[in-house]
Amino acid sequence: MNNSKKNRIIKMMLGISLSLSIAITGSMFVMPKGAQAAKADQSSSANEVTAFSSSKASTVISAGKKYLGVPYNFGAPSGSTKSFDCSSFTQYIYKKVGVNLPRTSIKQAKAGKYVSKSNLQPGDLIFSDTNRDGKINHVSVYMGNGKLLHTYKKGIGVTISDFKGSAWDRNYVTARRVL
Repeated sequence: MNNSKKNRIIKMMLGISLSLSIAITGSMFVMPKGAQAAKADQSSSANEVTAFSSSKASTVISAGKKYLGVPYNFGAPSGSTKSFDCSSFTQYIYKKVGVNLPRTSIKQAKAGKYVSKSNLQPGDLIFSDTNRDGKINHVSVYMGNGKLLHTYKKGIGVTISDFKGSAWDRNYVTARRVL
């Protein structure tokens, strides 16, 4: 065999060896196909839950906005849309998406799961002690972008308010995620 033919064979063998070693080494760093599918399933199901919650939050907020201007009346009866107090309002609009809340803000503050003030998402309930007596006495719906949907005070009724720096922010007690 002549030298040039030998050199080509040696180069070809080295090329094949190098390619195989790169392929084998690279495959050690690649996630197994089953794990990739499981990870994709988890991501997609987390996205579906987020989208589902987001959709429900949008429905709750849209339902609440339909009642802008409806008068405030402390102790307003459940299910009535002629007037609301803060907790009858949240109870009514959350029922639209199948979430049954207790009648009072104190009891609503125990529903769902705790969420920190820094992690508020649209649809979360915010609870405040605006009387400063150590008891929760107000509930509002966090709309996102620092806005609240709620009702308070005769003459104001159902309204949208800024949260940051407000009485509800200064007297914030807790927040709950019920969606």
